[in-house]
Formats: sequence, structure tokens, C-alpha cells
Amino acid sequence: MTVNEQLSALDHILAHSDLHSLYQPIVSLSERRIIGYEALSRGPSNSPLHSPLPLFATARTAQRLAELEMACRTCACTGFRDLGLEGKLFLNISPESLLESSHEQGRTLKLLQRLGIPASRIVIELTEQAPTDDMGLLDTALHYYRAMGFTIALDDLGAGYSSLRLWSELRPDYVKIDRHFIDGIHRDALKREFVGSILQMARASQAMVVAEGIELPEELAVLAEMGVDLVQGYLLSRPEANPPREAREVLPRIESRPSPFMSKDGGLTPLLLEQPAVPMDTLIPEVMALFQAKPSLNSLAVINDKGSPVGIVHHYALAETLRKPFAPDLFSRKPITRLMSQDFLAVDKTQSPLQVSRLLTRRARQRVEEDFIIVEQEQYRGMGRVIDILHVITEHKLQESRHAHPLTALPGSVPIYHHLTTLLERDCSAVVCHLDIDSLSPFNALYGYAQGDEVLLCLAQILSECLETTQDFIGHQGEDDFIIIFRSLDWRTRLTQLMETFQSRCHRFYTPKHLNDGCMIVEEADGRRREYPLLSLSVGAVRVLPGGTRRLDAHHVIRMASDARTQAKKIPGYSLHLMTETA
Repeated sequence: MTVNEQLSALDHILAHSDLHSLYQPIVSLSERRIIGYEALSRGPSNSPLHSPLPLFATARTAQRLAELEMACRTCACTGFRDLGLEGKLFLNISPESLLESSHEQGRTLKLLQRLGIPASRIVIELTEQAPTDDMGLLDTALHYYRAMGFTIALDDLGAGYSSLRLWSELRPDYVKIDRHFIDGIHRDALKREFVGSILQMARASQAMVVAEGIELPEELAVLAEMGVDLVQGYLLSRPEANPPREAREVLPRIESRPSPFMSKDGGLTPLLLEQPAVPMDTLIPEVMALFQAKPSLNSLAVINDKGSPVGIVHHYALAETLRKPFAPDLFSRKPITRLMSQDFLAVDKTQSPLQVSRLLTRRARQRVEEDFIIVEQEQYRGMGRVIDILHVITEHKLQESRHAHPLTALPGSVPIYHHLTTLLERDCSAVVCHLDIDSLSPFNALYGYAQGDEVLLCLAQILSECLETTQDFIGHQGEDDFIIIFRSLDWRTRLTQLMETFQSRCHRFYTPKHLNDGCMIVEEADGRRREYPLLSLSVGAVRVLPGGTRRLDAHHVIRMASDARTQAKKIPGYSLHLMTETA
């Protein structure tokens, strides 16, 4: 499509207000309710500017961005009113549109007054689609909308050109974490660290965090565990013209086993040791007597008259001090404040063990036998043991390893079955494939297991390239068993591309002789030489169609895919065997 054709299409859209709005719910996990909706604009369905990317890019080129955004805003607010949606409406606005000559101040407020929507229900999402060095412009945009009673959100945190700087200088009411940092967070420790840092900064700036782009139950479970409360994404609901109204319609059941990481209140309650603290004026011999009466005590907190901790006394340190010559007489009438340590860690009981672990590792002088203090709204509640935190973290890492393949880091058996179960419960159509590599065992015998691992990593990379990861799911279990769950309609084309790419890239793994011969020759244990074909892929596929009367479970479908794979392996070379089942 030429530039002139795009501009002509834009003229038609703006002249006829030929836009429509979709709404995606934003859900509070703690309150189990929809707190608002993000409005997403689309052009005419039969237009090359239907998608928002070309639509807004064309408007930006034509310097009609402010005009387009106002038209989108009118459509979104009118639909919001007509649908009777509750909560807040999140509107995307580019700060650069304020510079355009077509921008008219006060039009949004007049629109809302005409529709009867209070400004307090509108959240302006400042999007950053182009480099913006003019902080004065952004500051003007912020104050312009806040002065009218709107709240402000910073969109796609971490993806923009200067989003962290924007956050620090503009202090928005909401920050929305970019989809990149949510995708696969359950198997990526670095992404969890990033989101954890965002949560800490949000607490400091009193901003609310929204995690957007959630597509997997595992992503939602990890984010909930980390303390993210506001969430949105395809897992909950796609953008719809008539969106869900109740959280129970969109919140999937999070399957979870009892774990110290997931206590009922989401904090440190399972690890809290309810033991007394000592007032500041308690004499040193009295504190030592407490330790002697209860040898299991590692530490005691020292609190002021308001119940807040001011210090900590460690049993081993106090005993060591009182063993010195003349120490018992010297400290016999002195308060414990003389020997307490003011270098202590106090954490709120709502924090997770993972957060406490990070705090402990940042302390240069924390010992395993020392305890930390647990408070609630700055009031002493009890003690926690470092050894218990280490135990929980170790168990958590073991659980993580069961959720991801140790070589490829792709989802393992647990997330595979969770993902497929969710699709079946929603009566969705899908193509479930069980794929493995033919001749991998003789390849390992000839070239070594390290080279075999390189083949598996190569296949995992090709899978991520050939599949539509926003719709399709890739899992890895066992040695070379890969599970693909296709939602994309062109799955056959993608499988063909996958096989062709794998065949091409595998050339580098063979010796020139094997490549020229078209086979591998392996000497068996009995001394005989045997020919094996080069590596290939066998795929068993099950097409699951919605609307049937008999409900399927994930184990049954994957077992069928495995049976289809067995049939495919009977055909030499690259092969596909397809079966059909109705969900």
C-alpha cells in the first residue's frame, strides 16, 4: 500500500469517525474484582489501517495524531458509557500529540461532561512511541491532565526510550510493566528480579503496578506470589467490544500446592516465631537468664515503649561478651541497650520469603545462626530464622526445576498440562503435537552427548522462531520430547518451515562424509557396522475441536499425540501423522 493510499484511508476514517473500541479488563487479585478497562482502538475491519500500529503511524506521519486520538477517545468514552461499564477507563495518549496545531485544550473534559463520566474515572496512559527528550513537554502533559482531575499511568515500563526517567520525574499514579518482562517470567529469574525491583520502586513512589500481557497461568501465579495485584492479559480476557463485567468470569483457577511461599496472607506467617521481646530497660543478667531458660532461643528483639524494635541481642554474642574477665560485674546493673546490636534486619510480615532472601543477601554481616525481626505496621510481631528462609528458597528452586527443562529452559510437564487443561476447560480449538528427533541415540553414540545437547538447543531455538509465541505453546519433557500446542491457524505451514529449517541447520553437526553419504555409520557392541539415517523429526498431531459432548483431559490428549507420533515414526525421514478428536 502506497503512502498516498494510507493517507487517503486515514482521511476516510477521520471524516466518517469509522473507528471502533475494544475493552480489556484490569483485575485486582486481592479484591477479586475488575477495577477498570483499557480502551483499544481499531480501524475499519476491511481497511489496511485496521491494526493500531499502521493506523497511528500514518496519523503521526500526516501530523494528525491529535485528531485521531481525539476521535478514538470519543469512541472509547461513548462506548464505555453506553455499555455501562464500572470502574476506571484507561485511555492511551501520546504526549507528542499535544504539540500539534490541531490539538484543542479542554475537548476531553467537555466530552466527558457531555457523557456524564466523572474525570476521576479516567486514567490517561502516556505512551512513548518515539524518542522524547523534551521532559518539559511530558511534564506539561502530566499537569495538563491532572489539572482536569485525571489520574496518570505510564505505559510499557521498561520498553520505552526513557521510561525509568519518566517514572522518577513525573511520578505517575500507575505504572504498566511491558509485556516483554511478563512473558515467561515463571522460568526467567532475571525477569523476576526486574519485576521485583519495579515493585520496590512503586512502593517508594506510591504508584500502583499493572502487569499486562499475561498469557499463561504460571505467569499469573508467579506475579501473584511476588505481590503484583493489578493484572491484565489474554489469559484473563482478550480485548472485546462487550467485555466481561465480573472477575469470576476472567480469573482462572490457580492450581497451587500448600507451600511456605503461598501462605494464606501471602507473607511470612508460616515462618514467624512468636516469642517475646524485651523492653529497652531490661537488665543484661535478666536477658541472659531468658536465654539460659530456653536454649532454643537464638535471638531476642529489643523494643521501645511503642512496641517498635530498636535492637537485637544474639545469644552467642551476649554469652561471648559475658565470658570475658570482669564482664559479669561490669554489666550486672546495666540495661540491655548497652550490649544490643543496632545492626538488625526488620521486615514486614506481608513480605515474601523471596523478598527477605534478597534483603539478607545484600547484608554484608548476616550470619546463618542470626535471626531477623518480623513486624506488622512497624510493631514487633516475632522473629524469623535465616535457616528457615534458606530452606524455603531451596525448596522453591527445586519446584522451579520441575517446571522448566534444565537444558532448554522450556516449560516442563507441569506447565504443559496446566496450559492444555486451561484450553480444554475453555472449549478452545487447538492442534497438540508430540515431536521428537529420529536417530538421536546413534547420533549421541557417534558424536557424544554434548553435541546431542547442541542439537536439542538448536531445535528449541528453531521452535521459538517458527511458532507464533503469542498464540502457540512450546514445552520440553524427557530427553527429546517436545510438546507444541498450536492455536495459530497456519500450523501446517509452520510445521513445514520448522522441519525445513531443522534439516538445514543440522548440516553443521555432521562430518562431511556423513553428510555426503546421507547416513551415519555406527559400530555396534558386537562389532558389526550399522547405518542410521541422518537426524529428522517425527510429529504426531491431534486436532482438538470444540463443541463435543465428551470432555477430554490433558493426559488423554497428549497420550493420543504420543500414539500419533509412534505412527509417524514408522515413516522414514521427516513425517507427520494427524488424528482428530472433539473436546
